[in-house]
Amino acid sequence: MGDVIRTVKVKLDVPDERCDDLHQTKDQFLHCANTTADWAWRHPTDYCVTSKQKAETALYDRLRNETELTANLVQKGIRRAIEATKSGVARLKNDETTSQPHFDAWSVVYDKRSATFHRDHVSLSTVHGRVECQYVIPDDPEETPIGEYLLNTDYEFRMSTLQYDRSTESFYLHARMRGTTEGHEQSTAASSDAKHRTVLGVDLNVDCSLAVTSTGAFIGNADEMNHRRREFEKARGSMQQTGTRSAHLSIQSMDDREHRWMRDELHRASNQILDEAREHECTHIAFENLTDIRERMAGAKRFHAWAFRRLYEYVEYKAEILDIVVEQVSPAYTSQRCSKCGFTHETNRRSKHQFVCQKCGYELNADYNASKNIARKLLKRLRSGQKSSSGGAPCQCALKSGTLNLNGEFIASVNSTTEGESTDKPTTSVVGH
Repeated sequence: MGDVIRTVKVKLDVPDERCDDLHQTKDQFLHCANTTADWAWRHPTDYCVTSKQKAETALYDRLRNETELTANLVQKGIRRAIEATKSGVARLKNDETTSQPHFDAWSVVYDKRSATFHRDHVSLSTVHGRVECQYVIPDDPEETPIGEYLLNTDYEFRMSTLQYDRSTESFYLHARMRGTTEGHEQSTAASSDAKHRTVLGVDLNVDCSLAVTSTGAFIGNADEMNHRRREFEKARGSMQQTGTRSAHLSIQSMDDREHRWMRDELHRASNQILDEAREHECTHIAFENLTDIRERMAGAKRFHAWAFRRLYEYVEYKAEILDIVVEQVSPAYTSQRCSKCGFTHETNRRSKHQFVCQKCGYELNADYNASKNIARKLLKRLRSGQKSSSGGAPCQCALKSGTLNLNGEFIASVNSTTEGESTDKPTTSVVGH
């Protein structure tokens, strides 16, 4: 079975008060692309950088701080420049004349993480939140590309480009659509239902382990991060009291060291989360929604909210390379619900790190329990979105010793020596008796 790719140009009805948000988004998107091109293009004195991963590692943090773009748009800006650099290097190898890429045309690249595509409208990420734009659809679209592809549920949205026509002051979405070739009646959406979906749940914490996964991995050391943070703050406070220029320069240097240390710690944690996802063949990673996390989570200061968001962004952009989807779910009751029997009550959580179900007696680390509930929430969303008449493909949560579906059916992994889900909890050495 082959794929049919079609691009449909559709005009957008953008609210007047949001037009400037899209223009600012374009400016910052092109800033990411041009900054990357400046960094990657080293001809004729050195080899040009054509590795997306190297470019993201070198520039992602800087561009996130310099712009108000979401992680995905920063990533897309970097990748646009690297693709152009690759083309330039290829031309150089063929002895063709070329120069450093430069981007000034009005365009922004969107995919399913930075945009939500619907049949009648699109929701686009901007520097000031999302903007919803209705499609301008002709009265009789049947024999037009809009009717044949955009409105046809046999075609799914792929990466698309937003452009602006200055002469008419109009925004257009160049929607890239993918469908199957003739002779195969099954739609792309239905065929995607035929794939197994395995979810890794991740719970974030302000002390002990920074992140705990539904596979029983305890990742990072939030206590150490808190300690280092306090030490840096104490040293800065002492220097600020002197008020000298030398002290000011020392504070700047210390800020840089702290930022580099934090970045390295978060990169390591993100890599460990992705290692867990790959080892358990996960297609999705679920985090709790980070909106208002400072208000929700006891002890979560601005520092923690920043660290959680940056960790999420690192996992998100690295996961795209592995074709793993990263999503956020509502955190409601994830710490109170028993991941074994479903009984939900605030008294289930005995202490900060101990969970004991008051109904079935299931006992385990509280953060590990929450991570399984986070995975379950995404499982429910994925299953409800399936369109196959046969009920869709298996959706399951990745656990330490196997997988668990929404019906409570546990399947032990091939190498597992455990006999059931009730034994699937971190070892005593990690979480205590």
